Amino acid sequence: MEKKLILVLILPLLIMILLVGTHVSYHPPPPPPPIIRKFPLQNGTTPGSLHPQECLPKCTYRCSNTQYRKPCMFFCQKCCAKCLCVPPGTYGNKQFCPCYNSWKTKRGGPKCP
Repeated sequence: MEKKLILVLILPLLIMILLVGTHVSYHPPPPPPPIIRKFPLQNGTTPGSLHPQECLPKCTYRCSNTQYRKPCMFFCQKCCAKCLCVPPGTYGNKQFCPCYNSWKTKRGGPKCP
């Protein structure tokens, strides 16, 4: 009888020790590192990504640093209406908008600023 009593008292204690010893805590994986882009993602810098009404503000910024503001705005809006994109920044970066980059004047120069 004493053996049964000891067994009944010790057996739950052993089970608890085993359960605590094998307890595995869950640690969620760390969040992924932020994506760092060489160029910031901007709406309107890929072909067809603009609506016609968005051309004016994009061209206003594009032509903000030139001394030839009127012609720049005229041709920028004309190019934007055709290509539905404007390259980012105030100069260069035309590789983002191939249509904007490839439209040439009669003399072969770039039509779009």
